[in-house]
Amino acid sequence: MKTLTILSVGIILLLSCVQANNKEKQTANNSLQNKSVTQLPSIIESSDTIFTFENSETGKLPQNWSQYATGRGKNTDWKIVDDNGNKVLAQLSKNNPNYHFNDVVFNGFKAKNVELSVKIKGFQGKMGRGGGFIWRFTDRNNYYVVRANPLEDNVVLYKVKDGKRTDLPIIGKGRTYGIDVKKLGSDWNILKLTVVDDLFTVYLNGEELFKVKDETFTNAEKIGLWTKADAVSYFDDFKIKILK
Repeated sequence: MKTLTILSVGIILLLSCVQANNKEKQTANNSLQNKSVTQLPSIIESSDTIFTFENSETGKLPQNWSQYATGRGKNTDWKIVDDNGNKVLAQLSKNNPNYHFNDVVFNGFKAKNVELSVKIKGFQGKMGRGGGFIWRFTDRNNYYVVRANPLEDNVVLYKVKDGKRTDLPIIGKGRTYGIDVKKLGSDWNILKLTVVDDLFTVYLNGEELFKVKDETFTNAEKIGLWTKADAVSYFDDFKIKILK
């Protein structure tokens, strides 16, 4: 019986040592995991930034975004709205003149070369509808823009320099005022753009439309969204991927 008791004590001590070793290994693993977390910012910079707007407050401009007006009108009204249970970023001002642009930009970073994608729904508007991207946004009077317009069923890329908007020529076609596309309607369409130095490539609903080259604005600047005049437009799933 005494021998059995000693053996039992030995087994208990052995199990205690094993548990202690396992605990030390787990602590070491947790330490390695915490070290990896501190390195995440470098990973985040090379991955997609996706704005679904689901965590933004309805009726307000999302945190760390700023809105501006270019042209003759003064009003612009970017807010989060509920679209059938889905939160989206919308431009709601309806009383602006024709030569007026509603700008909203994200203040979180500046970038030169990017890949952009967004879902757009042209909700209403008589002078303008739909919208698109702003990039290399220096201020409200200097930036690039590409937009899809359901009223005209076309996509056009412009530069806005000193407050004046000018459509840019398409590689291989010249200055054609963009390109006509299939009927956009009042449902969602996906606009995409890649920006690599002075080369801009435009896509709509998965199809490449055209390329433009321009060297007016060459610095890394802010990125955002755009509508014209009285266009009430909805935007969702705005994806920004920084390219080297």
